[in-house]
Amino acid sequence: MTTGFSSNSCRFADYFVICGLDTETGLEPDELSGENFEQSPLRRTFKSKVLAHYPENVEWSPFDQDAVGMLCMPKGLAFRTQADNREPLFHSFIITREDGSRTYGFSLTFYEEVTSKQICSAMQTLYHMHNAEQYDILHSSSANDRDCGGVAVGGGGGLEDCNGTSLSKLQRFNSYDITRDTLYVSKCICLITPMAFIQACRKVLEQLHQAVTSPQPPPLPLESYIFNILYEVPLPPSGRSLKFSGVYGPIVCQRPSTSELPLFDFPINQVFELLGVENVIQLFTCALLEIQILLYSQHYQRLMTVAESITALMFPFQWQHVYVPILPASLLHFLDAPVPYLMGLHSNGQDDRSKLELPQEANLCFVDIDNHFIELPEDLPQFPNKLEFIQEVSEVLMAFGIPPEGNLHCSESVSKLKGFRACDVVSDKRNGNLASSPLNSYHLLKENETIARLQALVKRTGVSLEKLDVREEASSNKDLKLQCEGEELKMHQLNIQVREVFANRFTQMFADYEVFVIQPSHDKESWFSNREQMQNFDKASFLSDQPEPYLPFLSRFLETQMFASFIDNKILCHDDEDKDPTMRVFDSRVDKIRMLNVRTPTLRTSMYQKCTTIDESEKAIEMRLAKIDHTALHPHLLDMKIGQGRYEPGFFPKLQSDVLSTGPTSNKWAKRSAPAQWRRKDRQKQHAEHLYLDNDQREKYIQEARTLGTTIRQPKLSNLSPSVIAQTNWKFVEGLLKECRNKTKRMLVEKMGREAVELGHGEVSITGVEENTLIASLCDLLERIWSHGLQVKQGKSALWSHMLHYQESKEKKDATPGLGTPGFIQDTERRKSDTGPAMPPLKVSLIQDMRHIQNIGEIKTDVGMARAWVRLSMEKKLLSRHLKQLLSDHELTKKLYKRYAFLRCDDEKEQFLYHLLSFNAVDYFCFTNVFTTVLIPYHVLVIPSKKLGGSMFTANPWICISGELSETGVLQVPKNTLEITFECQNLGKLTTVQIGHDNSGLYAKWLVECVMVRNEITGHAYKFPCGRWLGKGVDDGSLERILVGEQVTPSMENEERLCRTPPMQQSPSMIRRFVTISPNSKPKLNTGQIQEAVGEAINGIVKHFHKPEKERGSLTLLLCGEYGLVSALEQVFQHGFKSPRLFKNVFIWDFLEKAQVHFESPEQRDLVQDENWQTRVRNFCRFMSAINNTPRSIGKDGKFQLLVCLGARDHMLHHWIALLADCPITAQMFEDSALIKDHTLVNSLIRVLQTLQEFNIILEASLIKGIGI
Repeated sequence: MTTGFSSNSCRFADYFVICGLDTETGLEPDELSGENFEQSPLRRTFKSKVLAHYPENVEWSPFDQDAVGMLCMPKGLAFRTQADNREPLFHSFIITREDGSRTYGFSLTFYEEVTSKQICSAMQTLYHMHNAEQYDILHSSSANDRDCGGVAVGGGGGLEDCNGTSLSKLQRFNSYDITRDTLYVSKCICLITPMAFIQACRKVLEQLHQAVTSPQPPPLPLESYIFNILYEVPLPPSGRSLKFSGVYGPIVCQRPSTSELPLFDFPINQVFELLGVENVIQLFTCALLEIQILLYSQHYQRLMTVAESITALMFPFQWQHVYVPILPASLLHFLDAPVPYLMGLHSNGQDDRSKLELPQEANLCFVDIDNHFIELPEDLPQFPNKLEFIQEVSEVLMAFGIPPEGNLHCSESVSKLKGFRACDVVSDKRNGNLASSPLNSYHLLKENETIARLQALVKRTGVSLEKLDVREEASSNKDLKLQCEGEELKMHQLNIQVREVFANRFTQMFADYEVFVIQPSHDKESWFSNREQMQNFDKASFLSDQPEPYLPFLSRFLETQMFASFIDNKILCHDDEDKDPTMRVFDSRVDKIRMLNVRTPTLRTSMYQKCTTIDESEKAIEMRLAKIDHTALHPHLLDMKIGQGRYEPGFFPKLQSDVLSTGPTSNKWAKRSAPAQWRRKDRQKQHAEHLYLDNDQREKYIQEARTLGTTIRQPKLSNLSPSVIAQTNWKFVEGLLKECRNKTKRMLVEKMGREAVELGHGEVSITGVEENTLIASLCDLLERIWSHGLQVKQGKSALWSHMLHYQESKEKKDATPGLGTPGFIQDTERRKSDTGPAMPPLKVSLIQDMRHIQNIGEIKTDVGMARAWVRLSMEKKLLSRHLKQLLSDHELTKKLYKRYAFLRCDDEKEQFLYHLLSFNAVDYFCFTNVFTTVLIPYHVLVIPSKKLGGSMFTANPWICISGELSETGVLQVPKNTLEITFECQNLGKLTTVQIGHDNSGLYAKWLVECVMVRNEITGHAYKFPCGRWLGKGVDDGSLERILVGEQVTPSMENEERLCRTPPMQQSPSMIRRFVTISPNSKPKLNTGQIQEAVGEAINGIVKHFHKPEKERGSLTLLLCGEYGLVSALEQVFQHGFKSPRLFKNVFIWDFLEKAQVHFESPEQRDLVQDENWQTRVRNFCRFMSAINNTPRSIGKDGKFQLLVCLGARDHMLHHWIALLADCPITAQMFEDSALIKDHTLVNSLIRVLQTLQEFNIILEASLIKGIGI
């Protein structure tokens, strides 16, 4: 994709280059390209040189000798003999400058006979040496092998005779004999151009090569043609086509206008044939999420085609990171770049994937192009509407006769199919296909097994393949006399159709994106200086509008650099003139969609909208090709001396540099061609057209604005001195640290924002999906840091590999006696709390946490284990501490890492650990909430009151623990120790504990102060205060109670820990629980305070329901906790309650029972009341009886709690308060000043309670066990 169009040039080509063997310097082995010396000399690589380039230099695009030399012949020189295949090979490449601008190169590599005697004899000498070395190996093999060794001359002449021998062994010996064999060496000619007109450049080069090899010399000297392409052929202006002359025939190229998709001239069909639709879409998803991508193929052109196609399909987004579609062998150290990259690696065709030593694979997408195989990172989210998308792309491909699953072996039958487009078959009578039956081509495709697969898929999506739209194109083709071959037109048509389908996904997905762009309030200058702090897009609101299935993909995509840059661009181009073309094209499409779907922009549907822009885009291309807008000057004789320009047939000559070094004295084509105006305007426009610049200012801004990824965009393809490599690695280290700072900050802001909301400030901002996205990206960053400069690795995860080495060394040390246990740090700083017996603190141990993860059966891979371990450490607030401990083993780090690795830069490492430390300021439940099905050990301790002898207690206690995910069932607690440890499936955050006993023995009365429960893996401890008696005839006669608890923070924090945000609610204290023993001692609250308490409790519940579902805390706490609804209503009924005689407790429940008796009395029944009143009374009595008849002995206060909870659930509380306020029993049992007798206060209480009506309150099972209502 021609982003970064770099020149002020309006020439078609900037340079013509010749590379090959420099006979003066002779054979230099190319150590950098990594081939070993076991290879026979013909198979080794030698250094190639740039032999000549014309012109010397052009100011808008300086010639980069190193880069061109490396990329023209990435493997260096290759030698062949007459027995080898010597077909010319074409490939393209791209040179990205440090500022991100690009130039393209197109090279044709062919073989020429070696005429230099020195080179031939050097090769012979190398062979003698090689054979001497190999002689022993040969001897060790069987005799018939030996006989054969001499036969295999000339690159395998005798291979077939020796059927018994192993081919590979002989190939090492294909020898070269100076007397019998002709030696050939590779040479290449290359065009360097500002834009990628690959088809045109390929023709130019092939025709030049043909001119040299054909028996008849070409009509003009070669210099004329090269001079013509360098100086006399202009770039076609946008929206126009251009025709110029090659050596043997006309060449046409065309360029899209600024309102179309940008120029893209690579054959996209090859990508689908090589990989298949499904793989292409997976690869596309990886690229959009900025995952490291490594392409692998024997063919340079395939690497380039796949890379360019994937980046072109991303329109309107652009790949922002390292982009090296062809990685020269000498740059292999770049594979451990700890940044997102898209690179292409050349395979020699012998080694398989397992031989590749890749430093980081935890987040790598590996694409083996030649074998139709793609290896994806774990947890890759699905692209939205993936099935329908695959279906739509497949339909386009099948119309061109390309099977959607790709051509696995490019077999015969398939390649026949490849040649035609379904509609050509239709109108081609010779095939026996009559044009009237458009479905013959469909039957032809029907054998295809994909169709069966597709049809199954399609039935689900409701499209019928029987109506496969095979379009009739005879008409359009008759009218248009096209100026280029059918093949090429077909390529253009397929390209545009597929690209339109892909572009349409984004116009649909981001149809309303402008609504969510946050325009800066300041002027541009200050916006740039604060770019890092600024949010440029309202992600939370955008995501909340999206259909649920899109979220995993979109929440990650919105975090990418490419999305950030896209939005930055949007903010920078307010007005239309300002907009760069990509943005303009995208926005105009989005506007069109908005016009078509006049729906409220906020209602997003996941309905799949197919692409409708194909025809129009195709027409534009056909029109340009039918009517050529510009024709360039023809090649002509140059001013050369007689005898110049002759050359030997079969050899590409060194050209006459004097005639090629400068262009025509006056700009001929400016004078000749009539429309000269377009050229000048075009020159200014071109600068902006495919790059996003109108002025250097803006490019500078955007470069600065890309805060991440600026570290290093492109490897310098130049002298790879150790100092350059060191500098590159230093940039990586700085970049990683900066990224770590930005990530931790972003995660904290999200988290703090959310906690501030729970404390009652601000708005909610983060969802579960988003939190998972952020944590996944943190795991990815850790993997990249751990794989930078790695020497030794086992498995795919660099972090886990390091931890395994550490575990091994520690366990060895532990095995040697007398050494204590260095793997554990006893956390002595955490003092026991002062409330009697507490749990011994958990040991802080890196190894222990690893073992926990290793014991989880569900996690199968190293990458999974590393991620789970990071989540666990985040939840325990130990991430920084554990990693510090891991890195404190300096010996191990030295053994595993090279000197330049991030983990061996001490200052950076310290800062990195310090950034991670800031996570301790917030609470994450990222382990508990994700691993919901794992078995977790819990430790329970019941603490009886010290005051009243619990020691004499004779009954058998039991306990049942409930959490947000599930509950345990009844567990017996041994009465002598009162603690148990048990394993059960993850309960989630704990909410309630039911505790009780069986009332056996002589002394079955028990005063329990509280219950402590701890999750032994995450270390979260919960405290459930009780402070009440359990026993018949004491307190309210209850044998079981439901306790509501909260997480306890360790009382003494170590200095390392940062201060924590205050807890949302206090743990319920003891005071309230003890007072009921003697109600007189209750702190008296006035009516105002009581009303406030009710208001607060109701408020808490309302807020709870206004949060997104994934973020709600515990409703039980809001109902039954210390400041919950139950306790507030208890205050209401306690107010002005007549104090009973001494030593006799009267409970609210006693009052309610009396009221029930009153309502059910015969004289009440006979009074005729209105219907509503009777219904309310009936409900009240029904609930009272149900609670009184429950088999559980929950005591009077327990029953009151149950009544309030059920009343809240069924929205009856306000009716009941009204009933009770009017009830004569109230007059007897309450003093006149009581709140319940004050009508205005009761009315306001009823109004407050009515607000609960709109919420669907679901009670936890533990609260309502045994009640059948």
